[in-house]
Amino acid sequence: MSSVAGQLARQEARRRDGTGSNSNAVPFQQQDFQQLRSACLRDGVLFCDPAFPADWSSLGYNQLGRYSSKTTGLEWKRPTELCSNPQFIIGGAKRTDICQGALGDCWLLAAIASLTLDPQILARVVPSGQGFQQDYAGIFHFQLWQYGDWVDVVVDDRLPTRDGKLLFVHSAEGSEFWSALLEKAYAKVNSSYEALSGGSTLEGFEDFTGGIAETYDLKDPPPHLFPLMRKALRLGSLLGCSIDISSSYETEAITGQKLVKGHAYSITAAQEVHAYGSAVQLLRIRNPWGQVEWTGAWSDGSREWDAVRPEEKSKLEHSADDGEFWMSFSDFLRQFSRLEMCNLTPDTLSSDEVGRWSYSQFEGAWRVGSTAGGCRNYPATFCSNPQFVIRLQDVDDEPHDGEDGCTLLVGLMQKDGRRERRFGRDLNTIGFAIYQYRGRRNVHLGPDVLLRSAAVARSRTFINLREVCDRFKLPPGEYVIIPSTFEPHRKGSFVLRVFTEKQADSSKKRFISACHRFLIVDNVPDRVLAELQANGRLAVSMLTAWSRAGLSADWTLTGAQRDGSDKLGLVEFHALWTKIQKYLVRLLHITGTGRGGLTLRENQTCKPAGTGRRWEALHHSVRNQKLNTDFPDVTLTRFLLADQLCLTLGVVSGWTNTDAPRWACWRR
Repeated sequence: MSSVAGQLARQEARRRDGTGSNSNAVPFQQQDFQQLRSACLRDGVLFCDPAFPADWSSLGYNQLGRYSSKTTGLEWKRPTELCSNPQFIIGGAKRTDICQGALGDCWLLAAIASLTLDPQILARVVPSGQGFQQDYAGIFHFQLWQYGDWVDVVVDDRLPTRDGKLLFVHSAEGSEFWSALLEKAYAKVNSSYEALSGGSTLEGFEDFTGGIAETYDLKDPPPHLFPLMRKALRLGSLLGCSIDISSSYETEAITGQKLVKGHAYSITAAQEVHAYGSAVQLLRIRNPWGQVEWTGAWSDGSREWDAVRPEEKSKLEHSADDGEFWMSFSDFLRQFSRLEMCNLTPDTLSSDEVGRWSYSQFEGAWRVGSTAGGCRNYPATFCSNPQFVIRLQDVDDEPHDGEDGCTLLVGLMQKDGRRERRFGRDLNTIGFAIYQYRGRRNVHLGPDVLLRSAAVARSRTFINLREVCDRFKLPPGEYVIIPSTFEPHRKGSFVLRVFTEKQADSSKKRFISACHRFLIVDNVPDRVLAELQANGRLAVSMLTAWSRAGLSADWTLTGAQRDGSDKLGLVEFHALWTKIQKYLVRLLHITGTGRGGLTLRENQTCKPAGTGRRWEALHHSVRNQKLNTDFPDVTLTRFLLADQLCLTLGVVSGWTNTDAPRWACWRR
């Protein structure tokens, strides 16, 4: 089986059995927990992980490298060597199970602490049935979201220690180890412990939920923030807030009204009550400590509650001294500095009482010389960036700002930034633009549109973070999202995620529908068209042009395996698309501008040497009736020419005789 066919077969199998979902996570580095544990129990040995060994390579590369003073005296020990009765979890996971050690990963620990507030979400990350008694084999596993897939990460229980104590995260209960082992699993997927130094809590929370995160500065809040928060809670989003600190001395300092600085609170409800003859906007906020509550207006026992009718008060589930309190929205804006929202994918939410975000995901890459076009400041290359289509069909129900439109969250995430740190590679500066393309179906937007029309929306900034995420409201219609690095010629891989309140039609569906006349595309795997859909409309445009020339798919299969149908199979089309990409690189090199067409002079440059009148005759039969020649026409002419000449000379597909004319290589 060819590499392309093998990849397609694997992806089809993943789609059918739900591989990559939380319920059927992909074994990270092909390590199957059940198989490894069974083998260890059978052989009577404790697991030692060869993929993340207990040595300096797993610790780090600089501050925690082999010769660092910070690793002097370090020993790797199992919990059974540190205490007489180790436990995985004691009395349920709690915030106090997470105490920071010598590693600067407080952002990650805050995210782990947030998991303890929701047992259902925690259970998705920390599978049950693990411990140090029954079936103990020195092996544990955790499930993490990584760039579109859930992965099951296996670790052994050898942990870094110094003087008999854990060096990194540890529990206040000296005999509890779930948090230390989860930290190790997260270090493994990011290549080392040192790679975890410095980050955002939102990054960790996304990797523990698969959600998409937003952040708001409460000193400059957007309009209609309260109804936005209220609707987010109805959609099952997780909301948190915090008070900024000016120095490390203010960490967990308590204000005069009993709010804790530098501390993560969760927001669990947003309601309106009637008091003193008017509606009052209230937020229910929870301190994960379970104590130390707000003492201002609308706090437990405050006089404001006397103005609320008993039946209304009972609906708010108002109680005292449980770490949860109510606060007016106006006080919230004055007291807190930052609001964070993590919007969860539909599979995360089990309750029927909440709504669901609709979710689309695309994968792509910026490749130097083909798809790394940079931002719009670089007009010569901008249009070569990957393009993704989404159709917004229905306006929101009960819009939070009273205006009709389609709400969407767009998140652009670049892959493997932490893993690349050890090689001295920094994150790319990334962002995206959104264009409307009414009336231009199945066409890859070129400079005639992108350089003459303004984007209808764009990311607030280009920044060198793992993810750029923004919220928009757009009228129903068809849009193209163009993710890019700020500068051209910067390589990288990315995941583009789009959350909408109503079902949105993505480019994959559009691409399949448009290609149905040319391709066998029944039961297409979810991710099998990831590479094709980035430029899918260009492919459809080309196939349409070729169809106008009266050609079936059969002529493209000379020397290749055929199934007797009049359509290309998916594997066959992938091979065809590989050829098309080569021609696209050549075209961009010739034009030097990234334009979608060639002038007559540039068209002559494309002509393969030694083809003479055959090129002119074939090209004249397929070109448009205009002075500029479209890329599909140039490519079609090359295919027809190669097909005729290669058949005449007996050139076998996939092999070029070194004595054959130079144009033969265009057919490979």
